[in-house]
Amino acid sequence: MFAECLARFLMDCDGIHVVGTAASGRDAIELVDEILPEVVLLDDDMPDCDGIEVAATIMRNHAEVSIIMMSDSATNDSIVHAVDAGCCGFLTKYEPAEAMADAVRGAALGGASISSSLLAELLPKLATTNRRSNLTPRELVALEHLERGWTNHAIAAEMGISTNTVRNFVQSILAKLGAHSKLEAVSVARREGILAHSL
Repeated sequence: MFAECLARFLMDCDGIHVVGTAASGRDAIELVDEILPEVVLLDDDMPDCDGIEVAATIMRNHAEVSIIMMSDSATNDSIVHAVDAGCCGFLTKYEPAEAMADAVRGAALGGASISSSLLAELLPKLATTNRRSNLTPRELVALEHLERGWTNHAIAAEMGISTNTVRNFVQSILAKLGAHSKLEAVSVARREGILAHSL
């Protein structure tokens, strides 16, 4: 029913020509093979198979097709999996109809789209991931020891490095986390999920 209603709306949108609808994942794969559309709007939860698997199959056979995944309830993991499968967009089914039409037009031109509500949730997590990736593996180990309350001398002995090297690690950690003290660095790291647990 959702697919039929959306298809009817898109038929009336400028620049969009609906070439077919499918009721299942297997039907979608066969329809794409037959019609080769520019853009596919794909449900992530179909009765016969997972939307991510369908997207991956379509992209293996037709890399030129742009796929927008649609979902009732998206998670950060489902968005990442959709992108990994080759999708160029991810929308909730609660988007305004015109936003869906804009996403289709954009995908046909090679653009990418994501629901604003999903983006608002995803950006802070991407920022945390980015800040974590800015820390070197050795800095992360030193940060974990700082969380335990260890001194520079204790960290140096545990890591088999000099105290001066530990001091350099600490200064780098403070700079990357925008902190002014070891305690603040640990607090920032806990708050942003860089340190997954408190000891």
